[in-house]
Amino acid sequence: MSGEMELSELADPVAPPPETGGPRNARDLEAVYDIPVTVSAVLGKATMQVAQLLKLGRGAVVELDRKLGEAIDIYVNNRLVARGEVVMVDDNRLGVTMTEIVKTDRGV
Repeated sequence: MSGEMELSELADPVAPPPETGGPRNARDLEAVYDIPVTVSAVLGKATMQVAQLLKLGRGAVVELDRKLGEAIDIYVNNRLVARGEVVMVDDNRLGVTMTEIVKTDRGV
């Protein structure tokens, strides 16, 4: 099992809620539709010493742990949920196209 899920599987609510045992439907989820979440797209990460950080200035380049063209991580409320590609939305705005949903085994 790869731990990955297709985008179409995300929209298929067939897993039963733990307390009822019956299938979920859109009405069951209406209570959570208006809850705000924070979505973050992480291009990459870097680790450095404080001394190195303090030496950074305008024009400095921080090398990230990703290669050009590699998928970025998409987090919802600090939980990795997907990977995607950076796209241009307007002439001066960026967006993310989800290419893969990350399925996690949660022991709930």
